[in-house]
Amino acid sequence: MMLTPSQSPQGQPPGKLRGPPYLPNAAGVGGVPTVSVDVPISAVFIAIFIVGAVGHMRLFKLNLSRGHKFIPSAVTFGFCMARIVANILRIAWATRQTNVRLGIAANVFVAAGVLLLFILNLLYCQRLLRASHPRLGWSRSMSYFIKALYIIIAATLVIVITATVQSFYTLNADIRRIDRNLQLYGGSYLTFISFLPLPILAYVQLAPRKGRAQPVESFGKGSWTAKCLIVGTAGVLLTLGAGFRLGTSAMPPRPVFHPAWYHHKACFYIFNFGLEAIVVYLFLLGRVDQRFYVPDGSSKVRNYSEKRKDGYAASLGGEKVQDEEEVSEFAKKRNPGKYIEEKIIDGCLEQEPVCGMSPNGY
Repeated sequence: MMLTPSQSPQGQPPGKLRGPPYLPNAAGVGGVPTVSVDVPISAVFIAIFIVGAVGHMRLFKLNLSRGHKFIPSAVTFGFCMARIVANILRIAWATRQTNVRLGIAANVFVAAGVLLLFILNLLYCQRLLRASHPRLGWSRSMSYFIKALYIIIAATLVIVITATVQSFYTLNADIRRIDRNLQLYGGSYLTFISFLPLPILAYVQLAPRKGRAQPVESFGKGSWTAKCLIVGTAGVLLTLGAGFRLGTSAMPPRPVFHPAWYHHKACFYIFNFGLEAIVVYLFLLGRVDQRFYVPDGSSKVRNYSEKRKDGYAASLGGEKVQDEEEVSEFAKKRNPGKYIEEKIIDGCLEQEPVCGMSPNGY
């Protein structure tokens, strides 16, 4: 939700306005919270996100005790805590409607918290891409691209928060215009991030792999279809919420006393906390901690297999080896006699014509 101060509702000149910070004149989605409507709804969402936070943290600690470290569960817990704080701030704002600082804090928490879900869904989608199209998914260019997206997300978050706060502390029309443009940029970029897993998922499902000899690499538990459905459903819901926020922010500002239909409180709670709660429980009940788990160090060896080839290389001398050909070359150089002996035995067991005897030795 984007709030920017303008002239006073009564049409008073800027010099007679109380502030800074200044009360906004433009209508925002959800409006100023009230005790009769917003407090009960916010209390319900607090309970919903408390249950989600407890569930994800319980799974995180349970898995950690079994040597199964799944950081995204802790991140989802952090998101739930941010949403609890956002609803608490809205309750406090409802009891002190003229406290602009409470309104600023509430809006910042509403706008910033959802970033965590965007990042998690993009992470899960990246794991699907790496498992199905390893040449592209594990490429340095793709890794750098994803990391660049994360860096830009952090920078965008700082820009949006700064512009939002500054817009409440100035009456300069040019500064407010710049702040609004920065907020629109932030909304556009975050909508792009929320949508990005969908085309990646389409590529994962539709793009042909390098022949049938390259099957999809197995990781985690559960079916491949279930993994794709979780990422796709979350992507659609998050894009719907982000797109709604961007669309309403891009519309011409309307006076507080004459809001549009999309400024209704129902729209605010459905397209913000409602959709996000569905995604939180989708991740919880869908057991993403099991479905999207990958062994530690996968990025270094560029595969999700539990039996790491570099482990065999380490037993041969501690050197990093990436594939079977390199392992064979390393073994041959390190102990040629033993390597030849092993290859002869393998030939005898697998191909009878090599040694002229059956596998049973007759």
